Amino acid sequence: MSKLFEPAAVGNLTLKNRIALAPMTRGRAGDARIPNEMMAEYYHQRSGAGLLITEATVISRQGIGWIGSPGIFEEKMVEGWQKITDRIKPTGTPIFLQLWHCGRASHSDFHGGELPVSASAVKINGDLIRTPFGKKPYETPRPLTADEIEATVKDYRSAALNAKAAGFSGVEVHGANGYLINQFLDSKTNRREDQYGGTVENRFRFFKEVLEAVLGVWEPDRVGTRISPNGVFNDMGSEDFRETYLYAAEALNKFKLGYLHVMDGLAFGFHEKGEPMTLKEFRPLFRGMLMGNCGYTKKAAEKAISEGDADVIAFGRPFITNPDLPERFKHHWPINPAEDMSLWYTPGPEGYTDYEPYSPST
Repeated sequence: MSKLFEPAAVGNLTLKNRIALAPMTRGRAGDARIPNEMMAEYYHQRSGAGLLITEATVISRQGIGWIGSPGIFEEKMVEGWQKITDRIKPTGTPIFLQLWHCGRASHSDFHGGELPVSASAVKINGDLIRTPFGKKPYETPRPLTADEIEATVKDYRSAALNAKAAGFSGVEVHGANGYLINQFLDSKTNRREDQYGGTVENRFRFFKEVLEAVLGVWEPDRVGTRISPNGVFNDMGSEDFRETYLYAAEALNKFKLGYLHVMDGLAFGFHEKGEPMTLKEFRPLFRGMLMGNCGYTKKAAEKAISEGDADVIAFGRPFITNPDLPERFKHHWPINPAEDMSLWYTPGPEGYTDYEPYSPST
């Protein structure tokens, strides 16, 4: 049997296979950011995975930076997510909610004219952001004050409480892809001169405080976190990335988290300087469950698991066009290509819940 179909454990949770649904923003929650029945169908279609990780979900109004992304900071949002977790429970697949704050990867159009926030006043260069009023250049963000950082940490704790109330199996703290936690961690975006900037220990402080707040709500084995050591998405990429992420991995290990989710693949590109970091570098430093992600094929996933570099592999885009991806892998059925993205972020079911499972008779 393929290594992908051996069971795995996250604390006292049993995963029926080693395939995870990677978190992917799909923009179906509408202007109110309330999870809905269409989203419940989407996750249920993909519940053949051993673990479902939801799309990034904003912890507060300040954290918003994407049209139609869901939230977890109001009661109606909690109720919406509850309908989804109720739909998933009979499948036996654990579902974790990814906690998100966009930071500078946002725009004043989302915030009533107020600038987005970040670790420092460093803007994203070279891209446009899609706002409620059209595509616009990114703006230079406003640095969070120390008091605002404390308030944001409390927002993460509130979001963790709401996730528990909504019936989730656990939460994943999003520390990757150039969003707020990543903006504090990387030297390219963190120019602070206070206790949150300068040394890698100081730059990790915000990440640490967020995790401590979340762990005040959830047991450690019900908390995962995601990092992108090689990522250049959202204009990231620091020259000292290897030093930063080796430190982060050792520091994260001390929390005894359920898993560390590492974006080690090619999807978002690599730094121009230095060899990219791989799971082999993280394995000796993080002793819990290690999850790889980005650009994996079935063959590459099996190799990573069989060689002991990963325990679970998360699949993103292949899961969009193949809701029954684990079954396709198991039975060697053909995989639909994930090429036409034109409907991936539109409001309706097209490009979302209308991909058919494979039928051997066709």
